[in-house]
Amino acid sequence: MVPRAVEVLQTVDVIAAEDTRRSRPLLQHFGIDTALVAYHDHSDARTVERLMGTLRGGGSLALISDAGTPLISDPGYRLVDAATAEGIRVVPIPGASALIAALSVAGLPSDRFIFEGFLPAKTHGRRAVFDALKREPRTLIFYEAPHRLLDCIEDVVAVLGESRTVVLARELTKMHETVLRMPATELRDRVAADRNQQRGECVLLVAGYQGDDSGLRDDVIAALDVLRAELPLKQAAALCARITGAKKNQLYQYGVDHPLS
Repeated sequence: MVPRAVEVLQTVDVIAAEDTRRSRPLLQHFGIDTALVAYHDHSDARTVERLMGTLRGGGSLALISDAGTPLISDPGYRLVDAATAEGIRVVPIPGASALIAALSVAGLPSDRFIFEGFLPAKTHGRRAVFDALKREPRTLIFYEAPHRLLDCIEDVVAVLGESRTVVLARELTKMHETVLRMPATELRDRVAADRNQQRGECVLLVAGYQGDDSGLRDDVIAALDVLRAELPLKQAAALCARITGAKKNQLYQYGVDHPLS
């Protein structure tokens, strides 16, 4: 908690909290007795309207989430959207953000990255996301639930490859903070062997695609992937060679070395 945050929470008229049960001990710790109301992803339009009523009447409102920065995979978008639409000033109070904290210690390129939030709960959905990002050169950042973490890393291995560098940043800024960086298969085995790594709040960072040693252009590989999804590899390589001008044997060998997931 930065001093500015404490001051704001002490002086606003109302605090909207994701879970009042989790926020109340924090407020008590800092001697804050500001009125507390619940606002979360399942709050209905009436709740938003009540909060907007406070703002329209000249009152002030602070929005806090259970952990980290509001709106970053946390509630708040609808309320902020409604406030800005009516010309009400919205002020950020910077604080902890697992996304940025994880990136700062991952040792992966941080000049360009993409944040995908929470991954789908099912294997098919996760693999579809990874497949769409297979050749994304920027550092990939995800949030993941601890009970799905091991399955998620297994999906990274299956779709992005065994050697892709992955970083697990867990329980950042807390007592059991852990940052593990290693190839995907090694991280999978480490997490499988240590149940403690499957607890708490997890950020998963994956190194971006750096190309391969096949010498084939990305657009040629993409064409081959489309064709071999429908045809036997030998036929797909021959047809791709006719379309792109690449060598048939080179395309076939790439297909053998890089099977579709």
